[in-house]
Amino acid sequence: MLRRHFLGGVSLAAIAPLAMPRLARAQNAATLRFVPFVDLSLLDPVATTATPTRNHAFLVFDTLYGLDADFQPQPQMVQGHVVEDDGKLWKLTLRDGLKFHDGSAVTARDCVASIRRWAARDSFGQALTAATDEMDAPDDKTIRFRLKKPFPLLPAALAKASPSMCAIMPERLASTDPSKQVTEIVGSGPFRWLPDQQLAGARAAYARFEGYVPRADGTVGGTAGPKVAHFERVEWTTMPDVSAAASALRAGEVDWWETPSPDLVSLLKRDRNLRVEVKDRQGLTPILRFNCIQPPFDNVALRRAVLGAVDQSEFMQSYSSDPETWHVKLGMFCPGTPMANDAGFDKLFGKTDIARAKAAVVASGYKGEKVAFLLPMDHPVSAPLGQLGIDLFQRIGLNVDVQAMDTGTLFQRRNSREPVEKGGWSVFPSMVSGLNILDPAVTSVARANGLQGWYGWPTSPRAEQLRDAWMEERDPAQQKALAVQMQQQAWEDATFLPTGQIFQPMAWRRGIDGVLDGFVKFWNVRRT
Repeated sequence: MLRRHFLGGVSLAAIAPLAMPRLARAQNAATLRFVPFVDLSLLDPVATTATPTRNHAFLVFDTLYGLDADFQPQPQMVQGHVVEDDGKLWKLTLRDGLKFHDGSAVTARDCVASIRRWAARDSFGQALTAATDEMDAPDDKTIRFRLKKPFPLLPAALAKASPSMCAIMPERLASTDPSKQVTEIVGSGPFRWLPDQQLAGARAAYARFEGYVPRADGTVGGTAGPKVAHFERVEWTTMPDVSAAASALRAGEVDWWETPSPDLVSLLKRDRNLRVEVKDRQGLTPILRFNCIQPPFDNVALRRAVLGAVDQSEFMQSYSSDPETWHVKLGMFCPGTPMANDAGFDKLFGKTDIARAKAAVVASGYKGEKVAFLLPMDHPVSAPLGQLGIDLFQRIGLNVDVQAMDTGTLFQRRNSREPVEKGGWSVFPSMVSGLNILDPAVTSVARANGLQGWYGWPTSPRAEQLRDAWMEERDPAQQKALAVQMQQQAWEDATFLPTGQIFQPMAWRRGIDGVLDGFVKFWNVRRT
């Protein structure tokens, strides 16, 4: 059953008594109480691309560069850089006063080790590594790149914000195998992680890092500029029950709710004590991701058959009945950005023709193999959209094995490359930030570099050739032409199903000011 069906007609007055008694009323002005959309289950931003981990990481870790409000890289931990030797030598200088939460000074060696660990997993980082002949730290303040060829996107790579960021951590932790979780969460960001106060499935806590020195210059926006922590403490409280979360917000027991249920948004807007706004205008793209290395979706003909059956409007209506909160006819790149295009839309994403889709499934050679569909029941968006995907798969003749779980378990399970019968998976729903589909440099779901790539691990030499050509090209018109070809190739490879674009509002109490545009960030926010 879809969330909007079983919550329809519920009034705020009716749910007000449901406030959770175990939550203390937010009277401590020094504490910001936040409700994330799902539980924080993984803590290492290099070992996972989970969105809650990204949000947590920007509390704890800082980056060498940040992205400003126009998505341009700006110095963050670095004071600046110089470029020599016709673009093949970069020298980055750290600014003064940088410290880790364990009290040690941030050095260039820490940064080099952190970059290497991040680049081993991230698609943009891999491109930077491929262009680099040598990276070292000639002294404590200097990070030096000797490049094989000019790579003008170097600051943009180190400023990447989603789905994974180049988190700077001590060398002793950055030396951890990138495929394994670090044993401690120690960064140099504006807040410290409090591991002894974490309660799995319920709570995470952070304290302001007194040793953090914000930049003295720049404009606050995106992930760039001075990061000033106004709260002594930030608490995350996981509340899967949307009625309880709404009641807690109205009662002042929490200050900020990341993703209110679409069914409650209009009602929350009527509360004069609350603000409800869409802060991330790049939105989110819900997708279904195929496992391209295991049957049955190692069969590209079957993937194409399923892609051809998708009606994005049907998926978006399962999210919300308000068309102002979603957009369809979405391809590889974020609508409204320079690389967005409509290649292939004349044949895709229209009304589903079940008979034709069934015939395409049979013609692909599908023999009724089990489709292990991972369904995160606690996710406010992926759950209903996943249920619609399951229904579609069944209607076109696939043998679906629904494997319901919580989101944290899905984040763990999707790492498996085993066959379905040994605990592997066939498809899962996911959420891709608009920041992650701005262009080919940052788009991990479009990579087709096999086992080095994002979960699903597709291989497509043509897709990789087009991406490499885009990375080399500097002419915007030629970049756009390559982006069109990349989107056309994506439909040929059919490695994922974009189901539309959604615009999720946040809700917070009017006593909270300074909430930044984009994804949730905890600096600049203050209590008035």
